[in-house]
Amino acid sequence: MPKTPTHTGTLGENLVAQWLQQQGWEILAQRWKCRWGELDIIAYSQPTGQLIFVEVKTRSRHSWDTGGIFAITPQKQAKLGQAAALFLADHPVLANVACRFDVALVSCQQMPYKQHRHREATSLNVSVNPGEPVLNENFHLTLVEYIESAFCPPN
Repeated sequence: MPKTPTHTGTLGENLVAQWLQQQGWEILAQRWKCRWGELDIIAYSQPTGQLIFVEVKTRSRHSWDTGGIFAITPQKQAKLGQAAALFLADHPVLANVACRFDVALVSCQQMPYKQHRHREATSLNVSVNPGEPVLNENFHLTLVEYIESAFCPPN
């Protein structure tokens, strides 16, 4: 399968969702769309009663923007805040839940065909550990960094 930004972005989001579930988070939504854009992952922790909106940036090894962190501009933060407000309006039971905005940086490396040919592709039913690559299809995906409370969107 050819590497496209949408496809690799989805692979990165799925990796982060798997890791969050392993950490005890319940994934409420992925790729939730509204007029302000898309929220990559929305998760809830029953023990802490906290809701997180996770922006996932998936990049190849030599990306220009330091793994995606520079793509979280003030304008992007504002759009994410507006999208989160619409999500909460659609889910009033969560309106008084403590929320935060996290950022996950994922590295995605497509393997050359000759290396992949004799390997069986795996699904993300494996343990995800930050800094350790996971094979999915013909991509090595690595959760490089997870930043809790990465930003507070402007009001």
